[in-house]
Amino acid sequence: MIGLLRFVGLINAAVWFGSALFIAIGAESAATSPAMKDLLGPRNFPYFSLAIDQILASRCFHVYFLCSLVALLHLGVEWLYLGKYPHRIWLGLVLCFCLIGVTQNFWLQPHLANWHRLRYSGGAQSQEAAHAFHYGHAISETLNFVAIMGLAAYLWRVAYPPEPARFLSASKFRG
Repeated sequence: MIGLLRFVGLINAAVWFGSALFIAIGAESAATSPAMKDLLGPRNFPYFSLAIDQILASRCFHVYFLCSLVALLHLGVEWLYLGKYPHRIWLGLVLCFCLIGVTQNFWLQPHLANWHRLRYSGGAQSQEAAHAFHYGHAISETLNFVAIMGLAAYLWRVAYPPEPARFLSASKFRG
């Protein structure tokens, strides 16, 4: 059971880290690449390429949020089954990841999609929407970068867990 628990935690951390890297490096660079500009044409490129990026980001953030819930469940099962209370730093890190996932998935991405539509609507508010989209996108990228750095540390922790104490303390023995 311990091996299965470690395997599930490792696979979850790897998928989580991989999806965060994919959205930050792969999806956005592909959506804004010259090949996409050639495919869509110069007239359709800025609107549809960013819309495609938004769709890919939305799906990846669903995976991100699901992986954060699995990580919380994994920490809970590890605590119940092995009796190891998770260190505060790792519990805090996973809770921060959950907060980033909720923020990205349910608040920032819907706003970015709305600002993107308003930006290219040609109305009076398109300039304001362009500024809001720019700042919202910068916040999203910053959150992604912070999450990738933290997920790298979390993946390392899951792959190489700390060794259990070799000797029990005297307070473990009761008479």
